[in-house]
Amino acid sequence: MRVVNIHEAKTHLSRLVEQAAEGESFVIAKAGKPMVRVMPLEEPVEKAAPSRFGFLRGQLKVPDDFDTMGEGEIEKMFQGDK
Repeated sequence: MRVVNIHEAKTHLSRLVEQAAEGESFVIAKAGKPMVRVMPLEEPVEKAAPSRFGFLRGQLKVPDDFDTMGEGEIEKMFQGDK
């Protein structure tokens, strides 16, 4: 496993993180003494399941009066009883 000193790790952090994400783990050392190991996560965020549009198609029914449902009750809530 590759060993990188702290100064080099600070200088090239972005590149080292990219390499670790691609599977190339490494160790950061201070004065030659290994301190931490940097390695990729087991499940990268990019591989999350994509959202599925239309997965309930045909299972729901929207009423014809959907846009006017409860119109009277809503008016009473906003305007009060007249």
